[in-house]
Amino acid sequence: MSETAYDAEFDYVIVGAGSAGAALAHRLSESGDHSVRVLEYGGSDNSIFIKMPTAFSIPMNMKRYDWGFHSEKEPGLKGRSLHQARGKVLGGSSSINGLVYVRGCAGDFEEWEELGAAGWGYQDVLPYFKRGEDCVYGGDAYRGDQGGLTTCNGNNMKNPLYRAFIKAGEQAGYGYTEDYNGYRQEGFGRMDMTVRNGVRCSTAMAYLKPAMGRANLDVKMHALTTRVIMEGKKAVGVEYRRGGNTYTVKARKEVILSASAFNSPKLLMLSGIGPAEHLKENGIEVIHDLPGVGQNLHDHLEVWVQQECTQKITLNGWLGPLAKAWIGANWLFLRRGLGTSNHFESNGYIRSRAGLQYPDIQYHFLAGAIAYDGSSAVKGHGFQVHLGANKPLSRGWVKLQSKDPAAPPAMFFNYFDREEDREAFRAGVRFTREIFAQPAMDPYRGAELSPGPDINSDDELDDWMSRTAETAYHPAGTCRMGTDEMAVVDPQCRVHGVENLRVVDSSIMPTVTNGNLNAPTIMIGEKGADHILGKSLPPSTAPSFHADGWEDYQRSGMPKRQV
Repeated sequence: MSETAYDAEFDYVIVGAGSAGAALAHRLSESGDHSVRVLEYGGSDNSIFIKMPTAFSIPMNMKRYDWGFHSEKEPGLKGRSLHQARGKVLGGSSSINGLVYVRGCAGDFEEWEELGAAGWGYQDVLPYFKRGEDCVYGGDAYRGDQGGLTTCNGNNMKNPLYRAFIKAGEQAGYGYTEDYNGYRQEGFGRMDMTVRNGVRCSTAMAYLKPAMGRANLDVKMHALTTRVIMEGKKAVGVEYRRGGNTYTVKARKEVILSASAFNSPKLLMLSGIGPAEHLKENGIEVIHDLPGVGQNLHDHLEVWVQQECTQKITLNGWLGPLAKAWIGANWLFLRRGLGTSNHFESNGYIRSRAGLQYPDIQYHFLAGAIAYDGSSAVKGHGFQVHLGANKPLSRGWVKLQSKDPAAPPAMFFNYFDREEDREAFRAGVRFTREIFAQPAMDPYRGAELSPGPDINSDDELDDWMSRTAETAYHPAGTCRMGTDEMAVVDPQCRVHGVENLRVVDSSIMPTVTNGNLNAPTIMIGEKGADHILGKSLPPSTAPSFHADGWEDYQRSGMPKRQV
């Protein structure tokens, strides 16, 4: 029997109120049959910088809302350490991210199943994507219109550059997709974002706040979870710090970690669950030797290919103080205008080489040439794509720096360790140049700004990528789902070898999906909740697209213009 004197008791204790945790809290509490406590280290999301879509880069860089993590120095990036923003606020990273909604392609989830995540194939996960979504364009076999998470296109591509980019992708031989979150990811089309009536639709808005009035749901903010309380190899509660005091909460049924790809493995290790030697090095008693905890860390990198624009129609013309004031006032009082968009309103998904059945490269198109935070804007006018080779083979780790729960974890991604990752990016840059060279861009295309016309060889491109590549903030895989000796959780999200403990967040992904991670992480929360409750939605029968001739061809048609 435990001698712990608990301050409170609940059926379920969830650590983290982010993309997965908020969905879990909503689903586990909605019947009224179960009591739920959510522990969130951050505070309220009531900030204009969170709510206004165009301001998303501001909270991403504020200590109040961001954990402030940084990677170790990365050899593949010339020794640079990258900021790894994670949301420290209700809604977690869904409250500070770029608002992009990308589910991934069918092949991503087929790959999960092949790697041991039985029951997580495309047909199995599609109903959970649908259940949580309220798509403004209506529901169908692929999209939901009854959920809480509103998805739309922001300003509906009013700037002609967005449609020109889509047309250029078609002219380059890649085709058009009506809905990359539906039947067909491959191709070029509109971008979806999580915006409701001009306001960011985070999981705090979509899931948590509608549930916070329930008597059986209790949310504790400013609560730093320090460890899972164990009785032998059974999780029985959670210890946390709040307001200078230490508290304990008992979990009558289960403890669920939804604390991110960084903090979920950190909490397992602080609780004595992880690689035995690493735990001993940090003076932590080994409760359960689980070598895969913290391993398999990977992420999406991206580079920006920038072009001068010959017409004065880009976002670069809206960077002055008066223009920003106008955008802010128009949004604040009318909920319209440029403030309602993240400005990534069109996108594309292509294959980097023949022999791939599904896309592995993603484009976000921006009608401006500028950094996320509004700095480093080009002189005059320009546009850019954010290019990501999204199926990296390089792997890193998350480790403890000490047994102090307040210390950030150490994280090493090992970016560009595998030659295949560089090859995919090189191909992506060359395909981008070809897309920008198509007739649809003729009215707008000026000189190439970045990488620049003199950067052409493999070595030159590799050097440029190592100097300029940035994280897309999509860490995954550190509590990998599967059944082999390096898997951390089983296909029901239960930690191997431990009772009453689950991990439900992006850390359980066997491999990262081809796209941004908010949507699949929310899906993991939706599906994880049903695993906990012992139920499931029936699988979908909706088909998915893959290009004819994918074995032999990189794209479906010939470009109108080659470079």
